[in-house]
Amino acid sequence: MKIVQYPHPALRHETRPLTSIDNEVRKHAAEMLELMYASHGVGLATNQVVLPYQMFVMNQTAEPQQREHERVFINPVVVERKGSIEGEEGCLSFPKLFQKVRRAKMVRVQAFNLQGEPVDEVFEDMPSRVCQHEIDHLHGDLFIDKMGAIAKLASRSMLKDLEREFRKAQQRGEIPSDEELEKLLESWTSSNGGPVM
Repeated sequence: MKIVQYPHPALRHETRPLTSIDNEVRKHAAEMLELMYASHGVGLATNQVVLPYQMFVMNQTAEPQQREHERVFINPVVVERKGSIEGEEGCLSFPKLFQKVRRAKMVRVQAFNLQGEPVDEVFEDMPSRVCQHEIDHLHGDLFIDKMGAIAKLASRSMLKDLEREFRKAQQRGEIPSDEELEKLLESWTSSNGGPVM
């Protein structure tokens, strides 16, 4: 399992709701948390690791020593938003890119945990931002889409660099071609929820 980088098409592919929680899903959640910590992140969504279903993990501290803050959300939905606040955001699929993004200050999220129990929680400030960012991922929306005009302009050369690196990796055979990736992603709708690649 590894985190894919922009412009990998999985990042634009909408994930589907999970219909059951089995040991494979629990294993994926554990692997995602470890990957998130290794990358010094606070959240990670399934399509960032090319998994087809709706789940994200988070720990607002980014510290593996503070496991009590770990959270896993399955089929999450934002059911309420309040306020508005601008803050700096980054993304593990966009290394070294940080820009200001406007988000709701408070969100109420409904989801399921790894035990299949319903979760209904209110998050504010940083945890609210993480939830919104990761839930966006699950719908194929990226934080670069939420940036203002100036931030988009400032990010343009870095995005071009990421695109160039992605194409070079494809030419070296480290990443499948766009056609192969699209075929794999199309199988998401019919697969059983396991990893695509």
